[in-house]
Amino acid sequence: MNESGEAAAPPRFDGLRAMFINATLKRSPEISNTDGLVELSSGIMRRHGVEVDVVRAVDHDIATGVWPDMREHGWAHDAWPELYERVLAADILVLSGPIWLGDNSSVMKRVIERLYGCSSLLNDAGQYAYYGRVGGCLITGNEDGIKHCSMNVLYSLQHLGYTIPPQADAGWIGEAGPGPSYLDPGSGGPDNEFTNRNTTFMTYNLLHVAAMLRRAGGIPVYGNQRTEWDAGCRPDQPNPEHR
Repeated sequence: MNESGEAAAPPRFDGLRAMFINATLKRSPEISNTDGLVELSSGIMRRHGVEVDVVRAVDHDIATGVWPDMREHGWAHDAWPELYERVLAADILVLSGPIWLGDNSSVMKRVIERLYGCSSLLNDAGQYAYYGRVGGCLITGNEDGIKHCSMNVLYSLQHLGYTIPPQADAGWIGEAGPGPSYLDPGSGGPDNEFTNRNTTFMTYNLLHVAAMLRRAGGIPVYGNQRTEWDAGCRPDQPNPEHR
């Protein structure tokens, strides 16, 4: 409600771009339960003007390693450099995937490793490349582990330079397994109020913080510029050559 008591117009987020990376083990076109939550969140974004890019990582030949381009380290093929450009084009990155043995999938681990491999690259302001972007995660499964998986993903993203909004994760596990998965008939997943609420809150928090960062021109540069540090200009440190 606004000050006059009228219903406030829903916010628009035109100009923002989001990328969802689905770390399912299933190649397309096999049904991925994680896609159900991705569609719920990305649908909200699209309705509010956001351009959305959805990638199923296992469909791409992503090499194993922690360098920006593994073709320079003995691999014949590596799809990551092209995917990395799409990551950089996004204001919002949502890593999404299943739970296996109580942990993130091997595909999720590989995606995080490759994100890490590019984390030493810098933006135009001399900060680490992922500064000024926001991150979140979606987790699905039919066994326990949502919070454990989310902690791993969100810690990894913030360590690489992403800003993590409040309540930036959501998920669905249903009854402790083995049981139905999110999109299975009769699972109750798509109608689960707790999951729908958390996914909605996560989505809007990502949008609000991304819009704030866009308006602010990213994270302020003082005190976090790798280029300045390497040049000897080190805030709150002795700088005998830069007084």
